[in-house]
Amino acid sequence: MVKGMTRENAETLNTQAIELAAQGDYNEAIACFKRAISIEKSNILLWYNLGITYRDLGDLELARTTLEYANDLAEGEDEEILETLSLLCFTIGIMDEAFAYCMDGLALNDKNPHLWNNLGVLFFNNTEYEDACYAFENAVSLCPYYYDALFNLRDTYIELENDAGAEECERRMSGLFPGDSSLA
Repeated sequence: MVKGMTRENAETLNTQAIELAAQGDYNEAIACFKRAISIEKSNILLWYNLGITYRDLGDLELARTTLEYANDLAEGEDEEILETLSLLCFTIGIMDEAFAYCMDGLALNDKNPHLWNNLGVLFFNNTEYEDACYAFENAVSLCPYYYDALFNLRDTYIELENDAGAEECERRMSGLFPGDSSLA
């Protein structure tokens, strides 16, 4: 090997691909992920990151296929993959699969506030407000400063005509920002 040249490896290609995707250069990022996968064909993280990149590019079906492959490699034991698949299926409009992935994730870890929030979104979308309320309340009980779950719970309380609950959510949301989910 020529002095100063480094050999490509999956980890550096993964890092490079993430940086390219962050800059919006999805096609180059995908090419990097594919090169990395050719080196480590069963690396779950590479497949997951490739799926996320396809999603961000807007190719939701290819994202789904890729993330399902990552889930198969993980033998259904990675709650982050399951959470992502649940949201992706929801976005695509495949509600039964969205629910199934969310429930699989909660079976792995029923203390995951993001999965509870996602489940609430699925129920809310089906106008099952009591079930949505239960799911959002679980998310908030696990993570009291989880803005998105508080926001969703407030909307659910409004649908259920629980004015006091909606006001309390509004009060707790003040000072927080969308995306906040601190456990502090």
